[in-house]
Amino acid sequence: MKKFLFGCLSFLLFTACSNSDNGLDPIAPGGGDGGGTPSTSIEPCENGMAGDFPCNGYDLIGQIAPTSFNASGANDSWGWTDPDTGKEYAIIGLNNGTAFIDISDEENLVYLGKLPTASVPSSWRDIKVYKDHAFVVSEAAGHGMQIFDLTRLRNVANAPATFDTDVLYSEFGNAHNIVINEETGFAYAVGTTTFSGGGHFIDIRDPKNPVAAGGHAANAYTHDAQVVTYSGPDADYTGREIYIGANEDFVAIVDVTDKANPSEIATITYSNIGYTHQGWFTEDQRYFILGDELDEQEVGFKSRTLIFDFNDLDAPSLHDTYLGPTSAIDHNGYVKGNEFFLANYTAGVRVLDISQIDGKNITEKAFFDTHPETDVAQFSGVWSVYPYFDSGKIVVSDMSRGLFVIRKSN
Repeated sequence: MKKFLFGCLSFLLFTACSNSDNGLDPIAPGGGDGGGTPSTSIEPCENGMAGDFPCNGYDLIGQIAPTSFNASGANDSWGWTDPDTGKEYAIIGLNNGTAFIDISDEENLVYLGKLPTASVPSSWRDIKVYKDHAFVVSEAAGHGMQIFDLTRLRNVANAPATFDTDVLYSEFGNAHNIVINEETGFAYAVGTTTFSGGGHFIDIRDPKNPVAAGGHAANAYTHDAQVVTYSGPDADYTGREIYIGANEDFVAIVDVTDKANPSEIATITYSNIGYTHQGWFTEDQRYFILGDELDEQEVGFKSRTLIFDFNDLDAPSLHDTYLGPTSAIDHNGYVKGNEFFLANYTAGVRVLDISQIDGKNITEKAFFDTHPETDVAQFSGVWSVYPYFDSGKIVVSDMSRGLFVIRKSN
């Protein structure tokens, strides 16, 4: 059994939810269940609380519970901005599909519809976006990769709609995650039953005509990854397509420019490995910020984030270790500018100031806690965070409370 199956086990304990749906009603901010009477009010962060939720520096725009999506739990989240209209859309993975929400109007979040799972329900579902299409994978058996044309969200006549898949890529069944390098137009499914669980390469430059393009099996199972067209400080790799894989008990750096002949550059280990889970480059590609999903439980760390110096891709080194203020487990983290947005399970979303990362001075500057009950090291609370909307809105997915939309306080 793959070690990753131990992650997020509490997700499997969710009780079944009602099949009710709240239709087109906007969702009231605040409130533990996320449903209720439509409201145009926003819950500001005042005296450390935004409605029912502890906060520092972020207001609550709105919340939608899984029951409103006719689901029993949530997982990954991502976002899309329509290049023609400028409208912003949240995308959230559910145990039984993927939901799409128009969040353009802060006073009226509108649930537009749902793309059902391609096979059976699963606690794991992940989404990325490229060329106005969503690419969805799941640990569900026989699921493959769903491709959904997001421009269909512009004119939904009877929301919430039940959408069909535009294209189903079936060269693999289950996958743990999907990674896309938007500069090259290649997707990388990871954790499939192909290529020993390593990267499964797909040419998606024509999104509705995906083409298998090889894979990388030499480093075995990849749980998550980031793939970039390299422009960082190591001139030996300028312009190369570089794959950074979180591979359970090490980090793999691989040159995947030649899809037929991927080449390992280096591997990284570190002390007190629990489960090498996910990481993200700083924008200058000098540092790679990594999360280990099981070290808080197995070793007893406060939320531990490892920062590696990638000045020399052939010889990366541990630069610094950041310990958060709680014992919560770290999950997915993303960099935007000089901030690192960390989905920190029971501690919610933590926003770290990385402007002085060179000097090993990382500090927490803000947070929004969707799981006020506790901050202990267990698999509950925030799964992921999407901080890339130009408006400053941030999408947060909580496993039991569903979708949150937050924004920086004025």
